[in-house]
This record gives sequence, structure tokens and C-alpha cells, in this order.
Amino acid sequence: MFGIHHNALAYAMTTLGAGMMNSIFSFYYVKLFLNKYKISEGAFHQSQVVFMIWNAVNDPLFGYIQDNSRVPCCSKRRLSILYGAPFYALTFLLAWFPWRSYEAGDWLSGVHLIVALCAFDGMLTFVLLAQCSLFAEISTHHENRLTLIKYNQVASLIGSSSVLFCGLVSENMENFGYFQSFTVVVAVLACACMLYTGFHSLSPYDRLGSKGTGEEGQGDEAGQRDEAALSLSSVFCMTKQILTQKDFMIFVTMNFFQVFLLAFCNNFTMIFAEHLIPQNVLPSFVKSIMYGAGFICPQLLVLSSQNLLRTLGYYRVILFTFYVEAGAAAVMFLLGPQHYYILALFLTGNMVLIQASFSLFNLPLADIIDADLFKHKRSTPLSSMVFGTNALFTKPAQSLAPMVVVSILNQVGYEKLEDIATVSDQGSLQELHDVMFYLMCLVPVCVAALQILAWTPYSIRESHTVDAKYIET
Repeated sequence: MFGIHHNALAYAMTTLGAGMMNSIFSFYYVKLFLNKYKISEGAFHQSQVVFMIWNAVNDPLFGYIQDNSRVPCCSKRRLSILYGAPFYALTFLLAWFPWRSYEAGDWLSGVHLIVALCAFDGMLTFVLLAQCSLFAEISTHHENRLTLIKYNQVASLIGSSSVLFCGLVSENMENFGYFQSFTVVVAVLACACMLYTGFHSLSPYDRLGSKGTGEEGQGDEAGQRDEAALSLSSVFCMTKQILTQKDFMIFVTMNFFQVFLLAFCNNFTMIFAEHLIPQNVLPSFVKSIMYGAGFICPQLLVLSSQNLLRTLGYYRVILFTFYVEAGAAAVMFLLGPQHYYILALFLTGNMVLIQASFSLFNLPLADIIDADLFKHKRSTPLSSMVFGTNALFTKPAQSLAPMVVVSILNQVGYEKLEDIATVSDQGSLQELHDVMFYLMCLVPVCVAALQILAWTPYSIRESHTVDAKYIET
């Protein structure tokens, strides 16, 4: 064993950096382009379609490259993070600086959104695929993986507080200059954190040499992978082997709905809260704290559930969260939108529960990687390819959620709405608010029901009782 706590700290530093940037990006970009840049609905949908395609394709592409490349900056996990970190931080800044003063419906704002989404997600994928692979490869022991989860959640707790401080500093983006300055500071700090991972993280497979290079100690398969590196036949063969795992497809189906729900909450919680909770009930300062809590509390919940994960395992914990999500949304729907404090609590609690359960998803994916390694007798795990193939099917939900919701909201006048306070037609505003409330309650109920049906047949339920599934080197 070689320093699980040192490795866990190095691993978690990328989570800290990525958490600071990803939380701000996912929470603010839809509101920014819709309300400040005044992007048209057509351009918004076009951007999301392009992003959906790129978002799905880049994960398996980068996954295959990282598992089979001969170039160290791609094949070694820590070097992928080290060299990718500065570009990741730079692409984070693309969205927050307009290319000119946009008029309503300006075509350039649509191009800006496409570039910002695709560039940011490309670098996010490159860096975080390498980090996800480290999770599966640092150790195969369940207890050590829980240690990684613990460090990871502490880092995520600190990183996701960026939404809270960003909201307080910029008055929920009302002071745009302060908002832009804050994002620059975040980008610099995030880059420094990820560079720490690049310099200090260790994997037993790094010690064996680059993946797919066929160096001594890698075995026959590694040499074969070297000869077939980047060939279409090898990528199709490996992908087919991954896709034929029943548990993988069950997980992917469940995860697709989770990504949809997570994007729904991240992109629209602020919009729903501003419309459904009057300013005299919850002032802007309190709403900033509420939004921050939605990103900070999931980490506290995961940290406090360590004993449950040890005794019950992640399968039962994840399944339980689906029942709670559906039940809470159903109760909120029955109570109605006039209970403002309960509504605020529901919006925050929903974000917390969805993000907390999503934070556990590396555990089933790591078990699936272990099962693939054992079944196909590989010398090294296809960690990046499994994570990348998962993303191929689940990442489109990130675009699908805002497209569907924006289309529904625009049907009841959201696109034409300039300012809630200046609306004269209260009847149309009430219709918009009713639709928002129905979406806020019914989407979690329906999605959680589908997740329960999808997740129930999953068979790797007792990995928390097994010390290790294959011998570490």
C-alpha cells in the first residue's frame, strides 16, 4: 500500500478546483445567456444541440485516447491533469466575457454559447476523465475508496461554496463587473489546485508505465493494445465488451435521468426562486445563502453517510434517495406554491439530495471497471473508456434538460419577460408561475420513478462486504 491519505489529498485537489468552476458555470450560464445576453430561443436550442453532440462524442473519444495513447500527457492520469488544468481554467472564463455588446437575438451570442460550452466541456472531460480513472485505479479496496470519497466530498464542499461567495460578491450577478472579477480569481485558484494533483498523485499503473505502451510488466494484452492503438476495430471491440455488461447498461440508464435532473436543478433553481418566492419574503442576500447551501450541503450529507455506505452499500443508499426525492416533490405539489418558506426549503433540499446521490456514482462505476477487468482478464483496467462510454449516453441529458424547460417556459411568455416588477399583465405572469411550480414538482416525481425502475435490477450490491476484487500491484 502506498499512502492512501496522501493520494486521496492529491486526488481531491482536482475536485476542489473543478468544483469551484463547475458549480459557477452550471448555475449561472443559462441565466446569463437568456437574461443578460438575450440569446434567442432558436440560437439557444441550436447551441444546445451542437453541445449535446460534442458532449456525447468527446467523452468516449478522450477515454479511448487516455487508455491507449503512447503519449505520456494522455496516457498517464496525473500528466493529463497537469497539462490540461491551465486550458480548463481558461475555457471556464469564455462564457463570462461578451464578445461585444449584444442586442436581443444577436446571432453572435449563439456562436459565443456554442464555443463556451464546447471548449469548457472538452477540457472538463479531458481532466476529469483522468481523475475519475484515478479513483478506480488508486485502490480496489472498498474502504480505501470510501477514503477517497471522504476527501473528495470535503474538497467538493469547499469548492462548491464558490456559488455562495459569487452570489454574495456579485449580488446574484446583478453587479456583473464584480461577477467577472470573481470568476477570474476562481480560475486562477482552480488551476493551482489541479496542478497539485498533477505533481503529487500516484497510481500503481503509472509505476508500471504508460497504458498501452507494451512496456515490460504489462503483459500480452498491453502489447496487443499498443499495436492496435487508436484503430477502429479495437475501439469497437472494447466498447462492445463494456456495453455487454448488464450492470453497466442499468447504471447508464439510471444515470441518464440523474444527469437530466441535476441539470434541471442547477440551471433553473435560481430562475424558479426569483419568480415563485417574493423579494419581501426572501431578500437577495438570503437567496444567495440558499443557492450556496444547495451546493455545499450535498457534501456534508455524503460525509455524514459514510457509516451507511459501509453497512448498507451504495446500491441501497442511492435507491433510498430516489424514494425521498419523489416523496418530497409529491408533498410539495399537494401543499401548493403559497407556502414560500417550505418552497425555499424544498428547492434547496432537492438540489442537495440530487447532488449528494450523484456524488456516489463513482462507486458503482469503479465496481463495473473491476468486473470488466476480471471478466476479460485485462492487465490494466479500461477506466477512462468505461467513464467515457457512460458519458456518451448520459451527457446529452445536460443539454436536453434546458432545451425542454426553456421551450415550455417560452410557451407561456418567459422569453418576452423583461422584469417581474414591471409586468402589467398579472394573469400571464400567474400562468408562467403555475407552469414553473408544476415543473419544479412533477419533473422530480417522474424522473425518480423512472430511476427506481431502472436501478432495481442492478446486481453488484454487496461490494462493500468484499475486501478487494483483484490483487493490487
